[in-house]
Amino acid sequence: MKRHRNVKIVATLGPASSSYEMIRALHEAGADVFRLNMSHGEHSEIQARYDIIRQVEKDCGGAIGILADLQGPKLRVGVFKNGEEMLEVGQDFRLDLKDEEGDSTRVKLPHKEIFDALEPGANLLVNDGKIRLKVKDCGRDFADCEVTVGGIISNRKGVNVPDVVLPVPALSDKDRKDLEFVCGLGVDWLALSFVQRPSDMEEARALCNGRAAILAKIEKPAAVKAFDDILAVSDGIMVARGDLGVELPVANVPPIQKRLIRKCRAAAKPVIVATQMLESMIESPMPTRAEVSDVATAIYEGADAIMLSAESAAGQFPVEAVTTMNNVANEVESDPTYVEIIESQRRIAHETVADGIVSAAREIAEKTKIAAICCFSQSGTTALLVSRERPRVPIIALTTFERTARRLCLSWGVNTAMTDSVDRFKSAVIGAIRAAKAEGFAEESDKIIVTAGVPFNTPGSTNILRVAPCEERLIHSADNE
Repeated sequence: MKRHRNVKIVATLGPASSSYEMIRALHEAGADVFRLNMSHGEHSEIQARYDIIRQVEKDCGGAIGILADLQGPKLRVGVFKNGEEMLEVGQDFRLDLKDEEGDSTRVKLPHKEIFDALEPGANLLVNDGKIRLKVKDCGRDFADCEVTVGGIISNRKGVNVPDVVLPVPALSDKDRKDLEFVCGLGVDWLALSFVQRPSDMEEARALCNGRAAILAKIEKPAAVKAFDDILAVSDGIMVARGDLGVELPVANVPPIQKRLIRKCRAAAKPVIVATQMLESMIESPMPTRAEVSDVATAIYEGADAIMLSAESAAGQFPVEAVTTMNNVANEVESDPTYVEIIESQRRIAHETVADGIVSAAREIAEKTKIAAICCFSQSGTTALLVSRERPRVPIIALTTFERTARRLCLSWGVNTAMTDSVDRFKSAVIGAIRAAKAEGFAEESDKIIVTAGVPFNTPGSTNILRVAPCEERLIHSADNE
């Protein structure tokens, strides 16, 4: 399905969006990738949604990406004798490992690894930061704290520890089971939660064994500090602003978002901006002006994708939320300022022949009348390099691998087309002309740029560029050979 925008839209599926009719409506409204949230739903529900997406893909034509988001370890307090307690600012409160119900002075925190990492002065955030505790003294099985922000604390509320790197693996037992299940289904992307260090990606990559691309969710201060190293071992990034805004001062999140987007673009790896983008549309058919501005900011900054969570999974207006994102994207990308901003952020990268080829393709496209840049890409690498250039013309990635086409649904400006295997560059050019015309990106009088690697079917070998007219006689000539 041809899109008239470059940024991609990710829509989370859930109770409000589980039927064939709704999922197809979301795709037709603008969703390019669907997110399966492994924090909610049984495996049977996840499989049913996966099967529907693939049916919609078949019925509508064109690739649809599927992202499975692993839950990650959950750190929670225990239970209270009265169900909840009121904590006052300045009072003492203890967290420990005792198997006793909590009261107004203490509660169990059943995570020994937290006590092993805590130091006096560290902050503990409970219930998304609504309650804040500062550690005064701690040991192997306790932490004596002062309440710095009070409120009602109740059973099994989540705990964030922003000031220390916790000795907790990014994959829980549930995550390992979920990972194997969704890789068996055939999802295209895996999002890994609770990433703190590059090594957190290693187990997931080994278990995945190439069956899906792996995306690191940046939601902890430690991940921000180690971002360059995490990016190097990731296939993509999600800026998960929810937990990031809990563990860091909220004023820090916008500049972090900008920096991470720019670093991802420089590395030619897709980046998703996520969380609370159109939060009010869970219950309202219209977004707030601030939300529209937030979505627009991510697009202006050059994010590859913007994501809906509860808005499409559990909200009352899922189609309207996707439509709103699509409309904002179209409006922003038609603004001359958008082009100025995107091009001002471009970094010249000429480390490889492929870098030079895609840079030349973009320059030729900007200085002459070119309808599209067509790249043959088996692994997707060439398409990612062209996407990094943020050209003013459409990008068409031609591949023989359905898996590659689906993964590229997350990348800025990339339109995918399946093609037969080719062994000559002339055949590649003819295939590119056919695809560009069939997909509505070029007409008989247009020219396209074709990039490919010779010898063919060798990942990362892009080394040739040609400007080709889309004349029918070329196709007929090739057919008659």
